[in-house]
Amino acid sequence: MSAGMTSEELRDFYRRYVELANNRDFDRMDEFAHDEVIMNGTPVARDDMVAEFRRHTDAVPDLSWEIQELLVDGGRVAARLIDTGTPERKWNGLAPTGATVSFAETAFYEVQDGRFKYMWYMMDVDSLRAQLSN
Repeated sequence: MSAGMTSEELRDFYRRYVELANNRDFDRMDEFAHDEVIMNGTPVARDDMVAEFRRHTDAVPDLSWEIQELLVDGGRVAARLIDTGTPERKWNGLAPTGATVSFAETAFYEVQDGRFKYMWYMMDVDSLRAQLSN
């Protein structure tokens, strides 16, 4: 399952994807994701994926993603990120406290035909809960 890109092109592709998220340029998501992606094992329309991004950034307007590690193997990408922001609305079932939170996210992707087809991600929700309960 080749992405049709070199390892360096895939790294650049992923960096541009994170930049898109940090800049809230979600209208360009068609450059990065197929019309339907398999997210954590479930088929999801790209529009629904964008809506989920917007839900996160509406609740945490300053939410940002920072790549800590980025690995590429064939058409697969693995990333360890640090997510940081100050929730202003209820988010992931947690009430805002005014605290700025910072937590780890691990994400895996498979790129087909130059766009994401499969995506898996895990957030350190326990750390998020602990930071919002202090």
